[in-house]
Amino acid sequence: MRHEGGPTSFVRELSVFDATMVVVGSMIGSGIFIVSADIARQVGSPATLLLVWVATGALTIMAALASGELAAMYPRAGGQYVYLREAFGPLTGFVYGWTLFLVIQTGTIAAVAVAFAKFLGVLVPWVSAQTRLVPIVIGGDGSGNGGFDLSITSQRVVAILVIAALTFINTRGVKTAKWVQNVFTGTKIAALGLIALLPFFGHFDPQAYAANFEGDRFFGGGTVPFGLPFLALFGAAMVGSLFSSDAWNNIAFAGEEIKEPHRTLPRSLVLGTVIVTLLYCLANVAYLSLLPLQGTPDGADLAARGIQAASDDRVGTAAIQVLLGPPGALVMAVFVMISTFGCNNALVLAGPRLYYAMARDGLFFRRAGVLSRHAVPAWGLALQGVWAALLTLSGTYGNLLDYIIFAALLFYLLTVAAVFRLRRTQPHAPRPYRMWGYPALPALYILLAGAILIDLLIEKPAYTWPGLLIVLTGIPVFYLWHRRLPG
Repeated sequence: MRHEGGPTSFVRELSVFDATMVVVGSMIGSGIFIVSADIARQVGSPATLLLVWVATGALTIMAALASGELAAMYPRAGGQYVYLREAFGPLTGFVYGWTLFLVIQTGTIAAVAVAFAKFLGVLVPWVSAQTRLVPIVIGGDGSGNGGFDLSITSQRVVAILVIAALTFINTRGVKTAKWVQNVFTGTKIAALGLIALLPFFGHFDPQAYAANFEGDRFFGGGTVPFGLPFLALFGAAMVGSLFSSDAWNNIAFAGEEIKEPHRTLPRSLVLGTVIVTLLYCLANVAYLSLLPLQGTPDGADLAARGIQAASDDRVGTAAIQVLLGPPGALVMAVFVMISTFGCNNALVLAGPRLYYAMARDGLFFRRAGVLSRHAVPAWGLALQGVWAALLTLSGTYGNLLDYIIFAALLFYLLTVAAVFRLRRTQPHAPRPYRMWGYPALPALYILLAGAILIDLLIEKPAYTWPGLLIVLTGIPVFYLWHRRLPG
């Protein structure tokens, strides 16, 4: 299961700092600068907007605490796939890995690469979804309206080039990949931290501050109506913040490349999720200090559009423009490009380690379980890059990502449940780290995540049921793989 003359194992290269940078880098992409607009349209009050982000952060940290125990038990390549396999059997592990490859990892890579290209378009207008280099439209009126647009646009070309570049960088070894990760993640932590701290340094808009924080306006004109209808709305509104806080688990996929993994993995998971949660909550406070929550799409200026109707939902850009004027759009474009590039590097790095673990179990293409001379699963990297590029060209990744939030949350719930199952089935297994707050905290997570899943099935059936069907496709594929192992 290796190239002739190549290494037989990964190289332990990642320290606590490196691993934390992967956690933070995986989580912070473009979502924090965009999704608050959609959340604001659903919840209608500054207090509830902030509460959505706080609740999402709390759930994420609880899941990270649970994963820390599992990561310390199984510090192997594959991470969450290994935990689910050990707790619930190979079928559950495979279905997760299959969904990750089919949609979660590759679809996110495609979406983040396109986000990079979109913001590059602010600096270079030629990079646009409207710049069709090779028009290919199936059905509709031939211009993309009502049909399936497979056109090769300048925006898609840039996105594919980003995927190709990051794939190549990661084939050079984990040391090269971590250097890229540390530089780009460190830069975006500093930049997002600067945005988050703006109101604390006296940089806020008096009118926006008054509209959002004075009197009872913080609660939308009254107290927050805690009740079943509010909770249903609240759960549905968390889709965007959950997506923005996803991928924190990616560092565990590289468990065999972590120094002192029994200590490093739990620390980096918890530290990384806490850092991002704090930055996200403070960033939304900054948005509310610079823009009124309420707004209309036909508003004459930034204040009139507010957070709810920010142009193309670019709340972060609108907030910076309040301070800097038109140049703020350029500043934010550069920042988001840095953020998305670093995010995609972490995603590209992590995914093939899980495919490697599946291949070693005979549940994925055999060559994905082979390490190159640089001690990385190069074939898995290439396969992931090709599929992500195809999703980019298809233009369907946006819909896929809407679908997989349900799937991702379902697998997180199962991962937390794995802590209970393994404590029962393997009570004497070494546990260098035990989850803080057990059993109350993981039980609370399962209860809350389960309630959100049921809520999403009811409130957003157009997204959640297709997501569930994508997950279920893994079941027949699992049995087919057993019958005939691909080469």
